[in-house]
Amino acid sequence: MTELYTLTATELASLYRSKQVSPVEVTKSIFQRIGIADQRVNAYITTTPDAALKKAQFVEDDMMRGIYKSPLQGIPIGIKDNYYTAGVRTTAGSKILSDFIPDTTATSVKKLECAGGITLGKLNMHEFGGGLTNTNPFHGRTNNPWNTKYIPGGSSGGSAVALAAGLATLTTGTDTFGSIRTPAAMCGVYGLKPTYGLVSSKGVAPLAWSLDHAGPMARSVSDLALMLQEMAGYDPEDPASIKAPIPDYTENLTKGMKGVKIGVPRFFMEGLDHDIELLFTNALKKLEELGAEVKEITISELSMAEFAGHVITTGEASTFHYEWLQSRLQDYAEDVRIYFQSGLVLNTPQYVRAQQARRKLTTAFKKAIEDVDVLVGPTVPITTPPFQENWVEQNLEITKRCMPFTAPATLTGTPSLSVPMGLDSNRLPAGMQLIGNHLAEKLLLQVGKAWESTNPLG
Repeated sequence: MTELYTLTATELASLYRSKQVSPVEVTKSIFQRIGIADQRVNAYITTTPDAALKKAQFVEDDMMRGIYKSPLQGIPIGIKDNYYTAGVRTTAGSKILSDFIPDTTATSVKKLECAGGITLGKLNMHEFGGGLTNTNPFHGRTNNPWNTKYIPGGSSGGSAVALAAGLATLTTGTDTFGSIRTPAAMCGVYGLKPTYGLVSSKGVAPLAWSLDHAGPMARSVSDLALMLQEMAGYDPEDPASIKAPIPDYTENLTKGMKGVKIGVPRFFMEGLDHDIELLFTNALKKLEELGAEVKEITISELSMAEFAGHVITTGEASTFHYEWLQSRLQDYAEDVRIYFQSGLVLNTPQYVRAQQARRKLTTAFKKAIEDVDVLVGPTVPITTPPFQENWVEQNLEITKRCMPFTAPATLTGTPSLSVPMGLDSNRLPAGMQLIGNHLAEKLLLQVGKAWESTNPLG
């Protein structure tokens, strides 16, 4: 018998309509799973079982009366702990906000709840989004469910782990320099960083305003499409929100990728760990077998990504955290403190030059995408590493290694979808990212769905 906590939202929506299972049953199943497994992986900072079961009963009563709001109705969702949730503690993974209870709810969470989603609680994360390991000295480190001695990636580590361990059906994440895609890759799930401004960041604790993206994470591409359908849309209260038509993201998902032109930037083929290189080479062959036209291309401006990403992220983060960095410096985790403090010593010319490099990179991306439909590369160039005692140095080193691969899509504001690519020699997942033109989410999901059919994790 298939356990309810392992089912995707797409599968549950069908079962709900045929009245084979109920939202209350599913929600209870997931909380039972949390009770058993979360002590091993530490995905949650706060759970809200009473409120979740009350909402599940309300949704179930609606369904019994034939009221169906959306395919997300009755679907249990875990929320990253930097999304504000009214009346529920929101820590952003920090000591500073350990007792913060907001009186408002993030726009995208409201949308998911209005669609009938059931929020389960708040998920662990790298403090304030400032790292890629999810080692958190205040709320405990989050462990990779494939092997708990290994990191899950961050900063949305709790979100990816909850999916991989069956502790949520869907989760939300945020991505400033790779924080959705890195943990998705390392935990073998799917994560979408949408076009900048497509999903509202209103009510999400910022890391770097001009780079922050909110987005969906799931165990299938179909589920990402269902989530994005509800999360996307203009928000007048978010200065970065864009007015753009919202297509039906579930339409043509199974169209395949025959004739899709895929460009492989040579930059994304350099400096790869051996296992990643092998998996990516094999993935490119599979993409061709699926009907895609694959060719290598050159985008020399990608070399600017690490400089621009570091300067803009730390500069903007240190601005937001300026007062706390003066008054509560010792309340930051050491790795995040170092990272944010580095932004304090930047000067205006460095920040302006980083923004100029960003503009050059965006222009180069626009030009490259004229000749291809999608860009592809490994999500990150490294295999998932084990936790190290020198966790401060480890986070800084991993961030330095991964940022050149993940930062380009955030700097350019283009959508990027991380899909499982396969298992490395340690039997841990690795990821491949698909990058499209602005507002090309529908195409990325279509290509991702075709790739998912290859069952990359076996």
